[in-house]
Amino acid sequence: PTASAGAPDTPDTTDTTDTPDTPEGTLPFTDVKPGQWFYDAVAYVSGEGLMTGITADTFAPNGTTTRGMIVTILHRLEGSPAAESAGFTDVPGNQWYTKAVNWAAANDIVSGYGDDLFGPNDPITREQMAAILYRYAAYKGYDVSARADLNHYTDAAQIANYAVEPIQWANAQGLINGTSTTTLSPAG
Repeated sequence: PTASAGAPDTPDTTDTTDTPDTPEGTLPFTDVKPGQWFYDAVAYVSGEGLMTGITADTFAPNGTTTRGMIVTILHRLEGSPAAESAGFTDVPGNQWYTKAVNWAAANDIVSGYGDDLFGPNDPITREQMAAILYRYAAYKGYDVSARADLNHYTDAAQIANYAVEPIQWANAQGLINGTSTTTLSPAG
């Protein structure tokens, strides 16, 4: 997955609203142009304040999504509520993702890697994304009982134990499909 919730070690101050310098219907991002398959999606998440880009004029639509970015998007979707520190030693108190990680941990959406580590700047894997979306859906009170049969994927046995049900659910919902007709690439 790719996304731009904010850049590591960059304050989350990018304003993506239309200004007199940005004609209505255009975006301030030089790397997102009308007609590109992701333009409408970027316009939506930017307009809703869910994603701000990695700089004032760069969205990085083909960039790598980090764990910190995903929880930041969900945190913003929830109105950016406050939460106590989760105690992750790799989540300092002054980063653009700090409040989001703390909120996600406080609501059992994320639990980290163990040893008090979260990995906010680590690229998110497909199975981690499924687990976070699954837990977020449960947090919202959505029905998370759907399960897809993953037996036709030759790499289904490679799914980490914590992520089996979340990937079955995400696949059943059409959120995470195979990278081919026979592979899921859970660690991709």
